[in-house]
Amino acid sequence: ELLNNLGNFINRAGMFVSKFFGGYVPEMVLTPDDQRLLAHVTLELQHYHQLLEKVRIRDALRSILTISRHGNQYIQPYMPTVSATIQAQLQLPPPACSILLTNFLCTLPAGHQIGTVSPLFQKLENDQIESLRQRFGGGQAKTSPKPAVVETVTTAKPQQIQALMDEVTKQGNIVRELKAQKADKNEVAAEVAKLLDLKKQLAVAEGKPPEAPKGKKKK
Repeated sequence: ELLNNLGNFINRAGMFVSKFFGGYVPEMVLTPDDQRLLAHVTLELQHYHQLLEKVRIRDALRSILTISRHGNQYIQPYMPTVSATIQAQLQLPPPACSILLTNFLCTLPAGHQIGTVSPLFQKLENDQIESLRQRFGGGQAKTSPKPAVVETVTTAKPQQIQALMDEVTKQGNIVRELKAQKADKNEVAAEVAKLLDLKKQLAVAEGKPPEAPKGKKKK
C-alpha cells in the first residue's frame, strides 16, 4: 500500500513537476474538477485529525492513503479523443450522444450509413512502453520523503461545500430515478451507499458529526 499508493503518488507528482515545469511549481487555475478533488482532500484531512484525537491511529492513516488514492486517480492518464474518433467513424451527429442516459438507447436508425472504420488503438512496442513508463509511470523514490505537516481544518471552503452539495443532489436524483423505475435492489443499494457516503462527507465539511446508519444495530 505504501509503495503502490502513497509512494507512487508522491513520485509521480514530483516527476511531473520536474519534467514539464523545470522543477518549479506552476501557477494554478483551479477547474471544477480541481475543486471537487480539493473538497475530498479537505474532508480526509478533517477525518484524519478527528481520528487522531480519538487515538485511532490506524484508521487515521487510512485517510492519508485515501488522499493519495484520490491523487493517483486524478492524474491517471486517459484518452478523451477516443470518443470523438468513434463518433466520426460511425458518422454520429453530436446531439445524439451529448447526454449519457441511465438506460440503453439505440441512436443509429436503420439505413444509417457509417464512415470509414479503422483500429482505435495500436499495439505498443517494448521501447514505446518503456518510454511511456519513464514519462508517466512514477515509482517509489529512493529516499523516503518526510511526512508533511498539515494544519487542523475545521470546515471546508464554501466552494468545496457547494461542490459536495451538488454531488449529493445529483446522486439523490439518481437514487430516486432508480426507485421510480423499480430497478434491481442491488443496483439501488449500491447507489444509496454512494449517496450516504457523499452526505457523510458533506456533514464533515460543514463541521457536523456524520449521522450513524439507520436500520441496523450492532449485536
